[in-house]
Amino acid sequence: MILGKRVRLRAIEEADLPRFTAWLNDPEVIENLTLQVPLSMAREMDWFENMKRRPAEEHPMVIEANLPEGWTPLGNIGLHSIDWVNRNSEVGIFIGEKRCWNQGFGRDAMRLMLRHAFNNLNLNRIYLRVFEFNLRAIHSYENAGFKLEGRLRQDRFMNGEYCDTLIMGVLRSEWQDVEV
Repeated sequence: MILGKRVRLRAIEEADLPRFTAWLNDPEVIENLTLQVPLSMAREMDWFENMKRRPAEEHPMVIEANLPEGWTPLGNIGLHSIDWVNRNSEVGIFIGEKRCWNQGFGRDAMRLMLRHAFNNLNLNRIYLRVFEFNLRAIHSYENAGFKLEGRLRQDRFMNGEYCDTLIMGVLRSEWQDVEV
């Protein structure tokens, strides 16, 4: 488990899958993700079984927040396609618990993941992709230390139109560890 003051990251268990499936079938939650078709529990189970065969460093983690009712799952975060030679990885995150949006939990989870990536895994660069219209996420990523690196023009077709995908990244030398 990776611990912070307000959030922690823990391993995904099979019991988490119904919650993930519900989140990933909510149009508001997935409007900024690349999912375009409804997600079945069977497909989520297949994903879980395939994920368990990947290297442990690439297993996504559950984001939990310390709420008045106790530690509560909010979403997930994970490193993908870790390049051990060049010491970089893509990171993905989503907050599915809508009542917890706009409270800084995603930013705090990303800061914990960066601490893990740089201090435990010895990575040098973490990058992500974000749709140009997802201003809330862009602001959160900037607050976690990410900088705009590039733009993939008209990269995605969503809601009847093409949109740009932004590439943002943070280098270990730029990153500042802050208490989360």
